Formats: sequence, C-alpha cells, structure tokens
Amino acid sequence: MKLNVAIVQAAPIPLSIDAGIAQSIALAKSAAEDGAKLIAFGETFLGGYPIWLDEAPGAALWDHPGTKALHAILLEQAVVEDDPRFAPLQELADTMDIRISIGAHERIRSSLYNNQILFRPDKKPLNHRKLVPTHGERLIWNRGDGSTIGVDQADWGRTGNLICWEHWMPLARAAMHNLREDVHVAAWPTVREQYAIASKHYAFEGGCHVLAAGTILHRDDLLEGLKLIGDSPEAKSLFHEIPDQQLQFGGSMIIAPDASILAEAKTGEDILTAKIDLSAGTEAKAALDTDGHYSRADIFDLTVDIREKPGVNWTNSDPT
Repeated sequence: MKLNVAIVQAAPIPLSIDAGIAQSIALAKSAAEDGAKLIAFGETFLGGYPIWLDEAPGAALWDHPGTKALHAILLEQAVVEDDPRFAPLQELADTMDIRISIGAHERIRSSLYNNQILFRPDKKPLNHRKLVPTHGERLIWNRGDGSTIGVDQADWGRTGNLICWEHWMPLARAAMHNLREDVHVAAWPTVREQYAIASKHYAFEGGCHVLAAGTILHRDDLLEGLKLIGDSPEAKSLFHEIPDQQLQFGGSMIIAPDASILAEAKTGEDILTAKIDLSAGTEAKAALDTDGHYSRADIFDLTVDIREKPGVNWTNSDPT
C-alpha cells in the first residue's frame, strides 16, 4: 500500500499558542490539499522550542529574571488536555481524513511537559510526553510517564511518536518496535547530522518509515512572538542576549525502512512530501525483526509500565 506523507518545516510562532494553531492549520491544510494523509511538525512547534536555554549565556543562572518571565509565559500559554483551542485542528483532521503530528508545551497542574500530539480523524488525540528532557530542557519540562507510550491504528497502519533524544533510549525504542509502527514521527528542533543518523538508525532497526521533522528559527522570531502575547521587558532582555542570526536549521527528511532518504529539506521553509510504500517495512523484517526473530526473548525481557503516575492519589474522594 502507498501512503502520501509530509513534513512541514517552518518557523513556529514562539510563545503564542493561538497564533501557532492558526499557522499550523493553514500549513497542514496546504499539505493535505496536495494529498498528504499524515503530516508531521517538529518538536514543540506550538509555542516554539526554548532555544534561549542553549543560546542566551545567562539563561540557566539561578533566579534569572528573563528565564522566570518566560517560564510564566509558557505556563500561561501552554495547552492542556482536551484544550478547546484544539478544536480547529481536530476538525481539520476529521473533515480531511488526515493525521497531524505536532509538538506543544503542555501544562499539567503547574508543570510543563514536552508533548508530541497526534490528531486523528474521529478519535481523541494521541499524546506522547517526552520521557527525559535533555540537559538544559530540565529547567522547563517535567518527565513524562509510560501512560503516553503508544501508537495510533489507521486503516493503512500504525503511527507513533518519539521526541529528540528519546531516540537514544534503547528501551524506549524497543517498546515502540514492539508496537509495530509502520510510520514513526521523530520530532526534533533541528535535524542535525547526528540526529539524522539516529533517525535513519531507527528506520532500519524498526523496519519502518521515519518522518524526521525539524523546524527553523531566527532570533527575531522570538521577539515577534513575544510582541503577540504582551511585551515582557525581562524576556525581551534575555532574547537580546542571543545572537541576531538563524538558530534552528530544519534538515527534515523522510526515511525508508532500509535507511535510505526518500526526501530531504535544506535549511529554509519547506513542505517535504513523499509517497511511501508501506510494504517495504514488512519486507525489511525478513532480514531484521528486532521485536521477533532478532529479539532473543529467551534471554532478554522488557516490562513497560503504562500506568499514569500523577504523583498524588486520592483514595476515597476528590477534594476538588
């Protein structure tokens, strides 16, 4: 079976979720009108990747006023479960019979999570919260739990998501391979060389197609996004510590199960498309099925705890 897929490589609108949703609807609709049935956006496209943690020299200092101001903005702007702002994205998925994988900052109680959300026709969106925020990201995001490890089942096959450095978590990969993905969305801020290697490795190891989705960003995009949600002198000052240059560089690619590149973007805006042959994944498993004849289940055993871990459990009644 053949499937048209697309990666939207674009500059997100930092901080402003409402503007980001409107932007993503227009971009996803354009890809769908060209025939795409599965459309992928990069890591935290809604709200933008917190690039200041990498690029602003003082961002990680204790009690930094700009970092605190931006954290408050992200909390205020972040999406929540069953967010009514999702309605237009869900309607687009329903009416055009498409699937849209898009990253977002999600708020649960008073913590933020890095979530890759898969909108699918006539179903509740599928969440995947990043299991381990990487390095400086721990100043922003909490860790996800096993309750959001899963795949979507479509008529044509199964789709799952992992985010950025989760692709170097061997047990997370093993769990996803056990769920028998036909297409995997690998969400990145930029698909750097080593990230491309991880994405191609995932395709070969899992016997699946991989949409390695990156974004682009310039320092001025941060300042423009800040204006949309109400200026913050502290946040603006922090952004001005960042060099006035491009900060995220796309590099998106669509990868076949043999790790060959079917389509590749450069460093600018692009809607990357390909018609993939889903039977290629089945054929690849004749040589390598890491969840089957290459798993040595008599030696190795993996247990995945998919229980939700809210941290506080009220046994008799909900005091709220």
